[in-house]
Amino acid sequence: SMNFRIRKSLLAVAVSGLLAAPIAHATNGYFMPGYSTKNKGLAGAGAALSQDAMAAAVNPAGMAFVERRVDLGLSIFSPSPRSYTVTGNPSGFPGTFGLAPGEVESENDYFLLPHGAYNHVLNDTTTLGIAVYGNGGMNTEYKPTASNPAGTFGAGTAGINLEQMFFNFNGSYKLNPKHALGASLIIVGQRFRAQGLENFAPFSTDPTKLSGNINSVAWGYGAKIGYQGEVAEGVRVGISYQSKMSMDEFSEYAGLFAEAGDFDIPSTYTLGVSFDVGKTGVIVADYQRINYTDVASISNPISNLTGTGNPPSGGCAQGVIANCLGGSNGAGFGWKDIGIFKLGYQWNAANMDWRVGYSHSDQPIPESEVLFNILAPAVNQDHISFGLTREVGKTQEFNFSLIHALDNDVTGPNVLEAPGQQTVKLEMSQWDIQAGWAWKF
Repeated sequence: SMNFRIRKSLLAVAVSGLLAAPIAHATNGYFMPGYSTKNKGLAGAGAALSQDAMAAAVNPAGMAFVERRVDLGLSIFSPSPRSYTVTGNPSGFPGTFGLAPGEVESENDYFLLPHGAYNHVLNDTTTLGIAVYGNGGMNTEYKPTASNPAGTFGAGTAGINLEQMFFNFNGSYKLNPKHALGASLIIVGQRFRAQGLENFAPFSTDPTKLSGNINSVAWGYGAKIGYQGEVAEGVRVGISYQSKMSMDEFSEYAGLFAEAGDFDIPSTYTLGVSFDVGKTGVIVADYQRINYTDVASISNPISNLTGTGNPPSGGCAQGVIANCLGGSNGAGFGWKDIGIFKLGYQWNAANMDWRVGYSHSDQPIPESEVLFNILAPAVNQDHISFGLTREVGKTQEFNFSLIHALDNDVTGPNVLEAPGQQTVKLEMSQWDIQAGWAWKF
């Protein structure tokens, strides 16, 4: 009955996760810095050091070195303030798309995101498990202001909301006591809506499927593989690769996203190492790569709309339909692939494990792409973290983590205006507080 209760509670977490309030983790682009509470305390590092059932989200091979356990928890996320600031007045020239000057802050300052995981040790060599977690996502809601009653893009309240839930079914196999391989089948559900974009209709292949605050749901799948092992006394190495997640199209937004609503999830890989230091200390370091250019709707530039050169040519505005919103090569957010370095230190003192960490990522948003990224101002590059674990009796533990994404901004031109007429500054900082409880068997 214990097994049944665990399965039932995990199912409850999964369902509540899918129904949870909108998620707005726009951290490393829109990927979370980490997933498990212990992992987050180390700024997301841990491909070579797995310590709980959620660690399969980083490297499924590490589950071979984790005991049979259940981890449940909740994160409170505050991407606040996130804002855009327009400098310079609209030109009023025909064919331009001017924005009202001034600063506008997004609504929605707090989001809740549950997670849950179970690692089952079958025998000396094999584990099977499940981990359920949300990925980032992007959320903005800019209401009309006294100085701009028409709203950001002239069609009232503007913004988007993206939510993703991952169901990671994982297994690991020990090649010998020190080395293991692992793999996950990942099923993903994602939900998206947009509002206030109606005035981009002239640039859309299907203006009826461009905006309008309708939720669109898509399902898809992918895989993750990994290796983890001790290569020298006290030195561990971890490698993991997650495939591109092939998702159904957001059919309600076929006139917004490239390839008629396609919004796949990009592939990632992570290389990690950990070094034991002293009696209880360990240093972990990871390098993660997120390949945003896998996905046209995320990485295609806005110049697909405007054309390039002087006079401009080859864009949607010059009649190249494929480059319009929703087209086979439609304009997107212009995000670049990013690399992220993560460094963490863990030690034990006063009967508790303590963690600190720091991470730095490349900037996914080029200055030329700020106009569309008003909707997704994922400009943060630096995270600092803190975490702790306290054992409760022999079989339970309490975990806590805190991540702060340092305030950052990116400024560039409004490319739908006359050259030099307007600039747009995107800015955001974030707090993420996560707490979890674990049962070990």
